[in-house]
Amino acid sequence: MQINTSRFGRIDVDAADLIRFPSGLPGLEDCREWALLADSSNEALGWLQSTTRGDVAVAVVSPRRFVPDYQVRIPRSELTPLAIADIRQAQVVVVVGTNATALTLNLKAPIVINLVARTGRQVVASGELPMQYELSPDRTPLKKSA
Repeated sequence: MQINTSRFGRIDVDAADLIRFPSGLPGLEDCREWALLADSSNEALGWLQSTTRGDVAVAVVSPRRFVPDYQVRIPRSELTPLAIADIRQAQVVVVVGTNATALTLNLKAPIVINLVARTGRQVVASGELPMQYELSPDRTPLKKSA
């Protein structure tokens, strides 16, 4: 399948690699099918690219790469639609944003992806987690261990 995007140009994506978000993402409810792309110049960064709107791509990262002690607690009701039978089926990413002074990570509302069923959902985590965790320039991202 080919997708015309404003950020990456025309890309080829295998239909089996697409991730379906039955409810879309908040603010992008009409975008239900996404491709998770690696960034060619930054190994820490990924992009959720909408397959139906070429102008919509959301920057995402693995939160533990920048916040090693990040632990997310998600109410079962939030995960039920994903039908995750085993935690190893799940991948957690967070949205990268900006504020007036820094890049930020939304640790409060991670995106959980069922890697087997190829479905995803943005959820609201329990506990006191920031929606705008600032990445300061002196913080060095951790190296990938595996």
